[in-house]
Amino acid sequence: MKHLACVVGARPNFMKMAPILRALRSRPDIRPVLIHTGQHYDAALSDVFFEELDMPRPDVSLEVGSGSHGQQTARILERMEQTLTDGPPGGGSYDRVVVVGDVNSTVAATLAAAKLGIPVAHVEAGLRSFDRSMPEEINRIVTDSISDMLFVSEPAGVENLKREGHPDEEIYLVGNVMIDTLRFLLPKAQERATLTEMELEPRGYGFVTLHRPSNVDDAATLGSLIDTLAEISGKISLIFPMHPRTKARVEEFGLEEKLTRASGLKVTPPMGYLDCLCLTSQARLIITDSGGLQEESTALHVPCVTMRENTERPITVTDGSSTLAGNSAEVLSESVTGILDGSYKRATCPSLWDGRAAERTVEALSARLLQS
Repeated sequence: MKHLACVVGARPNFMKMAPILRALRSRPDIRPVLIHTGQHYDAALSDVFFEELDMPRPDVSLEVGSGSHGQQTARILERMEQTLTDGPPGGGSYDRVVVVGDVNSTVAATLAAAKLGIPVAHVEAGLRSFDRSMPEEINRIVTDSISDMLFVSEPAGVENLKREGHPDEEIYLVGNVMIDTLRFLLPKAQERATLTEMELEPRGYGFVTLHRPSNVDDAATLGSLIDTLAEISGKISLIFPMHPRTKARVEEFGLEEKLTRASGLKVTPPMGYLDCLCLTSQARLIITDSGGLQEESTALHVPCVTMRENTERPITVTDGSSTLAGNSAEVLSESVTGILDGSYKRATCPSLWDGRAAERTVEALSARLLQS
């Protein structure tokens, strides 16, 4: 029996790990051990996803909680080292660690494994924004540099890894596991009564998420974006599930009145994945700074205005439905006008975003594990 340590810690990790765990069910000679670092400890952003995504409860919970990047990464590294040293519950040792995405849990688990001589597989490898002011970019670069199985979601990731010196035999272009989850749960999501409960019509509203520091940590920038959202909401209703970080900044900067004055802008607490997918899949447009929503909007063929200067997912712009707007209220407004008047670009979905990326990933993992 081979043992895989499968590490999750934050909301995007759950959507990426869930299809891998499902695909591993058909491999009785491999036992996955799900380790939850607890990087996100808010039930609204963490616990609910295990229920909605058909994931087992964690075998190991590290409960690291929040903190600065350095504090959080250090706690995860320390506790992961002990967990990997202890071995899987019930005995044995870990043959490989599987990490997903680009959060602090990803890089800390990778470092802990590398120092113990346990090989690492990185799912969603090779993505690069080329902006090292983003903590996620540092996490991606470090994780890829010490992983020996690199599972890539789009061709640009392959080119990035080759340029960085990774040999071909370490690189696997498998597609996008996030889209596996979307396709698996889309029928269930669209059965939900979310639209009816919110008095919405399909394609009659837009969906908004904002949480990155470049958009929400400066009072003038956030205020300008809220003003533009209020203006847009006069043309089409907007649903805005507000991230805790954004809510705290709105309150700190005294911007609540701007939101309450915009009758077409409905602010809600964070939502579970199924409610989000129900809304995003039937929206007329999406406004976001989330990398995951960039990808989902492309798979769903929903126009997406991405409030970022750059993206580590360039295929969502070149082939997909996303347009980069930085934090420019003017570009946001112009893009939404194009979407509403029908002049916005036409998008296609990448061929390997077919719902089977996890199957291809597990096939390669199994072949490597059984060779060792």
